Amino acid sequence: MSEIKYITTPLTEETVKDLYAGDFVRITGPIYTARDAAHKRMYEALGRGEALPFDVKGNVIYYVGPSPTKPGEVVGSAGPTTSGRMDKYTPTMIEQGMKGMIGKGFRNDAVVEACKKHHAVYFVAIGGAAAVISQSIRSEEMVAFEDLGPEAIRHYEVVDFPAIVGIDIEGNDVYKLEIAKYAELLNK
Repeated sequence: MSEIKYITTPLTEETVKDLYAGDFVRITGPIYTARDAAHKRMYEALGRGEALPFDVKGNVIYYVGPSPTKPGEVVGSAGPTTSGRMDKYTPTMIEQGMKGMIGKGFRNDAVVEACKKHHAVYFVAIGGAAAVISQSIRSEEMVAFEDLGPEAIRHYEVVDFPAIVGIDIEGNDVYKLEIAKYAELLNK
């Protein structure tokens, strides 16, 4: 296992330039949550020339719809959702200054190109580890679109949120890199 990199949000240019596909990270600081419906509303608001409900510059959006909170907990299980559902909206969010996103699964070529052009990073959180991930969330605050329930935009304060760099600012994609390594092993 490689060394874990401890990073803080909001992300800076200095931070993202030192992250490489496959790096293990622990994220501390503010992050925001948003899924499909919230992304669609933000995308449409930008199209109308309206401001976003929070400043995305340097920030990280976590693609999550947490389960209901049990008594004594900050948040319910909070595992990542499939990132590809946000691909239509992600390049626009990156153009607005978003520096990172957390989810699971592949991203399309437009997202990879936006990461390269604007120096943004895609982090992969482990699906099935929702209970573990939720332990890193120290506080939760509603930001916008409360009517969307679990898909509303929330502000989380996280400490040592576990993730892997999925796509770095050079466009390296951990999924493609690891598949290529596996294919090479099979061909030996």
